[in-house]
Amino acid sequence: MAEFAATKPSLPGTAAPLYASATKERPMLRLKSRDLMQQMREVEIDHEGRIYRLRITQLNKLILTA
Repeated sequence: MAEFAATKPSLPGTAAPLYASATKERPMLRLKSRDLMQQMREVEIDHEGRIYRLRITQLNKLILTA
């Protein structure tokens, strides 16, 4: 699975934000759940060392738990 990161360089003497917010010039990234789940019913997401589980329920809803 591909990893996504902000790659816009910062100006000299400034720090680039770790996470970029959506703006008019830079729309929000949208992923299809089908692509994210890769034919699995449950995946683990590592966010800064903490593991979360994203799963598809029997009613085809998404649940994210820590």
